[in-house]
Amino acid sequence: MITVLFFAHLQDAVGQEKVIMDKAPISIADLKKELVELYSLPGLENVMFAINEEYATGDDLVNDGDTVALIPPVSGG
Repeated sequence: MITVLFFAHLQDAVGQEKVIMDKAPISIADLKKELVELYSLPGLENVMFAINEEYATGDDLVNDGDTVALIPPVSGG
């Protein structure tokens, strides 16, 4: 089981701040595809992914018990 955390507009799109998925092990690239299919998430190409508070790339593996955070771009002024 993995925990996936959503922030900002992603949280609004999913309707929850986190989901638990039984998908481990899975690459970040495959998880991204799965999330787009399940939740029709917009703009994931600009979203950073982190595994256990460490930035991750598409090839990185998410293992059982890991937490993945989807971090959208931040704007401000």
